[in-house]
Amino acid sequence: MALYVALIRQDVDGSFSVSFPDIPGVVTAGDTMEEAEEEAAELLAFAAEDMDGAIVLNPPRTIDELNKDPGFIAASKDATVVMIEYSPDA
Repeated sequence: MALYVALIRQDVDGSFSVSFPDIPGVVTAGDTMEEAEEEAAELLAFAAEDMDGAIVLNPPRTIDELNKDPGFIAASKDATVVMIEYSPDA
């Protein structure tokens, strides 16, 4: 099992967008915070199963490692930081 840090932001329309600092370009959304977290977990599983190899799951960094990254600090400023569980066996 791996834990990926995700950044969740509420959009102008009230929905919640999710991005992953360790997986650039992989994003999802939900109508509620809970739905956004569920969609994020499903997206990780889908991205890992991508048949053409276009998306590769980078190993997740810990929150301590991310907090040393100026890019993450800037990106997380107005976001809710959550941990999304990914199990390659699921």
